[in-house]
Amino acid sequence: MSIRERQRKVMEKSAANLTKWIGSSASVVLHTLLFITAFTVPYLGLMSFERMLLVLTTIVSLEAIYLSIFIQMSINMNNQNIEIIQGDIEELGEDIDEIGEDIEELGEDIEEISEDIEEIQKDVDEIQKDVDEIQEDVDEIQEDTSEEEVKDKKESEILLSIQATLVHLQREIEQLKHSK
Repeated sequence: MSIRERQRKVMEKSAANLTKWIGSSASVVLHTLLFITAFTVPYLGLMSFERMLLVLTTIVSLEAIYLSIFIQMSINMNNQNIEIIQGDIEELGEDIDEIGEDIEELGEDIEEISEDIEEIQKDVDEIQKDVDEIQEDVDEIQEDTSEEEVKDKKESEILLSIQATLVHLQREIEQLKHSK
């Protein structure tokens, strides 16, 4: 930080503190005592009344000038702070808008996932129906083969192949049900 910046910050801080003090009750008491003292000095014969008014008027005028400068400095600093805060508020508003958009997108994604799950459930149900029908067919074939003698070895091999396929399909269905 440069010397000028330090001096400016010290001056701004001093101006803020002085403006704050001038607005206090201690300042009112001190000014009242000074005015009483100023008007008492001519009666004590220490200074003429005209000279006292001249000195008092000069002091009050200088004080008013500096006070108006300090007040303006405080107003300027407050305006700068307000501009900074407004910028922060605008950024927060933009962030809130972005968060809202993200929430909307998440909601849409959840809806799509729900639809996909429903479709998968329908497919699993259809596969289960198909497996049940195949099982019934296998059961019928087994009943027919148990009542009749197996005519040849080939039919038996086909039946075993169908059963193996059925068991494999049932395992896959179970896996699909558990993976939901």
